[in-house]
Amino acid sequence: MKVAVYRKEHFNAAHRLHNPNWSDEQNEAYFGKCNNKYYHGHNYDLIVKLVGPVDPETGYVFDMKVLSDLIKEHVLNKFDHKNLNLDTDEFKNLNPSAENIAVVIWNILREKIDHIYELTIRLYETERNYVEYDGNI
Repeated sequence: MKVAVYRKEHFNAAHRLHNPNWSDEQNEAYFGKCNNKYYHGHNYDLIVKLVGPVDPETGYVFDMKVLSDLIKEHVLNKFDHKNLNLDTDEFKNLNPSAENIAVVIWNILREKIDHIYELTIRLYETERNYVEYDGNI
């Protein structure tokens, strides 16, 4: 028997979507206001989903306090109130689109969470726009 558990967190970050191989005109045409040279910010909602067996001794799939601590230590402390382009190593050479941010977060947490658990990252960039990554797509 497998059960899914979810942890929701929140962080704020600035970024600029920009392809250095394109002209300023190409970047502006494609990314629009997301290409603002002075950056712009989002209030991200992060949902981490784990699927795994229920431990018969605890009744838990995964200790949610442990999951919360992992997210805070390895994701929120790294990205919250940061300029992703300028303040993080992960996005020095990677466009910090919602898609890429979700993949980076998945990779960070995958290293910290036992592989017996399926891991999915859902990242809301806005209330209506979100991406999801589970390592299999």
